[in-house]
Amino acid sequence: MKLDVSLTKLLGDFTFATEFSIEGDRIGIFGPSGSGKSTLSHLLTGALSPDDGVIRLDERRLFDSSEKINLSPERRRVAVVFQHANLFPHLNVRKNLLYGYRRTPVARRQLKLTDVAAAMKIDHLLKRDVTRLSGGERQRVALGRALLTCPDLLVLDEPLSALDKRLKDEIIPFLRKTLHRFAIPYLYISHSLSEMRLLTDQILLFANGRLQQITDADTLARQRMSSNRHGYLNHLTLSAPREVGNLLGYRWGENELLLTAHEHPQEGLFELSSKDVLLCKKHPHAMSARNLLIGTITGIMTQGGTVGVELNCGGESLMAQVVREAAIELDLDIGKTVYAAIKASAFRRLV
Repeated sequence: MKLDVSLTKLLGDFTFATEFSIEGDRIGIFGPSGSGKSTLSHLLTGALSPDDGVIRLDERRLFDSSEKINLSPERRRVAVVFQHANLFPHLNVRKNLLYGYRRTPVARRQLKLTDVAAAMKIDHLLKRDVTRLSGGERQRVALGRALLTCPDLLVLDEPLSALDKRLKDEIIPFLRKTLHRFAIPYLYISHSLSEMRLLTDQILLFANGRLQQITDADTLARQRMSSNRHGYLNHLTLSAPREVGNLLGYRWGENELLLTAHEHPQEGLFELSSKDVLLCKKHPHAMSARNLLIGTITGIMTQGGTVGVELNCGGESLMAQVVREAAIELDLDIGKTVYAAIKASAFRRLV
């Protein structure tokens, strides 16, 4: 998917003006509240008309002020999922899912209701009244309804912001797997950097109605490490769990990591804060942390009073974070070897 945008829109005292060209299937729109993220969403879907400019999706012009082109929302083939599911309360789950599908030309119906419902794990809910669904189930139905329109572009406008943490953790795996399976290009709009790292490859960073930079979520997370109370959150893909006493051992590249036992152990993506990685210059004789890795320093990033230390641990990358005084005392430098200690309880399963 290629998206070319050059437009302006005046909304009271707020001016949105941007110009960019980007290619990809997993693109994030990131920024604080009031930065213009949802304004861009409304302009792309046709809910708002720009004052001036051009919107081109692949080779189709959705809007062109000079040519007086302004396609209606239903002709743009851009589907949207908002933070609130906006399901039709008088229709059951099945009829909500089929609402857009039945309005989609037969030639464009590339997905089947049974496949989408199974992927979203809502096939057992098809006859249920939507007022009897949980928040996570409602969002999965909304996503399924959007997918069944077989759009050229799917816009996810802060789809998780109205959910609590438990429901977010429930629905993110569905988003990752389903969006990958059906291969529909999407824009994911959020102010959550964690969601961006899990769901996007590139990021358009907005502030005050202007595009600040095009980057990726991992780079942005490293840049903001010192200002984030959790530091930098390492994403570790762990596999082959096995019982090790009262703990669980997981493979991480050439390493084995010991984690506190949890329900339903299985391979997946885990999160580890850079602040939970303790560095030692020499091998400690005894410690309470259950994990001790040998790492070679491959990068050092100084941000104010903190220092990010990137390690190569048996072929896997790990970021630690220490205060500047500790970095000086340990004489940290690229190429040196250090020991990284991590508590078994420091890991959190993501997906």
